[in-house]
Amino acid sequence: MEVKDRLRMIMDSHKLNAGSFADRIGVQRSNVSHVLSGRNKPSFDFVEKLLIAFPRVSAEWLFTGKQSKKEVDEMPVASSDVKTVKVNDPVLSKFQEGGGSSQKKIVKTLVFYADFTFDVFLPNEK
Repeated sequence: MEVKDRLRMIMDSHKLNAGSFADRIGVQRSNVSHVLSGRNKPSFDFVEKLLIAFPRVSAEWLFTGKQSKKEVDEMPVASSDVKTVKVNDPVLSKFQEGGGSSQKKIVKTLVFYADFTFDVFLPNEK
């Protein structure tokens, strides 16, 4: 998988076409078209603008497809990405209530998907 493929993944995950992606990161539409077609590699300016517009995208992942655990742990989460859910599982309920033998409380659950997106779940507060 190449950088252009990961750019398509970013566009798909945000439901953006090439034109709206170019507008969002602040580059000419032809720049995006040339990168996606493989004609050109993205310039430093292109990558810099992309990383500013999409702070959850890491440069390491963009170039290599790999992401370090540290980057995942430090990844900022927009409040629109956070979901509060009620879990009806008796095992998880013990943790939410602070019960169970471990006396640990779940404060956040991250679910990572194969398309490099993720969801954040916070337990209901009483």
